[in-house]
Amino acid sequence: MRLMRVGAHGAERPVVLDDQDRAFGLAGLTRDIDGAFLAGDGIARVRAALAAGELPEEDLTGQRVGPPIARPPSVVCVGMNYAAHAAESGAAPPAQPVVFFKHSNTVVGPFDDVLVPRGAEKVDWEVELGVVIGRRARYVESPAEALSYVAGYTVSNDVSERHFQLDATVSGGQWSKGKCCETFNPLGPWLVPADEVDPTALGLRSFVNGEARQDSTTADMLFGVAELVHHLSQFMVLEPGDLLNTGTPQGVALSGRFPYLSVDDVMEIEIDGLGRQRQVLAKA
Repeated sequence: MRLMRVGAHGAERPVVLDDQDRAFGLAGLTRDIDGAFLAGDGIARVRAALAAGELPEEDLTGQRVGPPIARPPSVVCVGMNYAAHAAESGAAPPAQPVVFFKHSNTVVGPFDDVLVPRGAEKVDWEVELGVVIGRRARYVESPAEALSYVAGYTVSNDVSERHFQLDATVSGGQWSKGKCCETFNPLGPWLVPADEVDPTALGLRSFVNGEARQDSTTADMLFGVAELVHHLSQFMVLEPGDLLNTGTPQGVALSGRFPYLSVDDVMEIEIDGLGRQRQVLAKA
């Protein structure tokens, strides 16, 4: 089962795909796929309605795919969570998770254009496992309990502008300016329920203009999903609908091995079982 949102930007409606790729509308169950839906056992209700044949079938031909969750309250990100990526960034592997945030309005659909911001010099791609929180996580007792707070998983592209992020004359010593540009978090195409995914062994890959860039697995994370949710809940309250970006593996332009992105370049990223995205770079 895969949850999606389709339709024009700002007017998306919720649907579900079954195992045969048939789409069914969810308007009778929920207005949207958001924190309230997730916290209210929405996934279980959709699963039951789908099994009972109670949902109307829909034709999604030609319809825009939006991000699979609506208006995440927060986008919490983890940096340098793969040792090889930390090394290509010129840093030692961190002893604790490196945390930063993105504006929730960076989140766009998986096939929407990504806008190159004014003054940009070093736009970069980052395939990441996206974790969507399903219930309020506050002082979670242990990593063993942490995965019960996860609603599902999705594909996330943590697009970055490295000049804005890392040049001290621009960044002011923090990363937000290079992370929060509009359209800098394509998400989706689907939200796959947590009980259908093993987040510890997912292959993730990226391509630019058809050429391979990243090729790794979540098994190489320094801090796994359970550890991240537990750790973060000791410092902040994670709310239903929050998005957690868990870091990217080696193979980004920051490594110096590949050129940065330009207008008309094409990014494609994918994660096993969670789908594939494609974005064209456009002028802001």
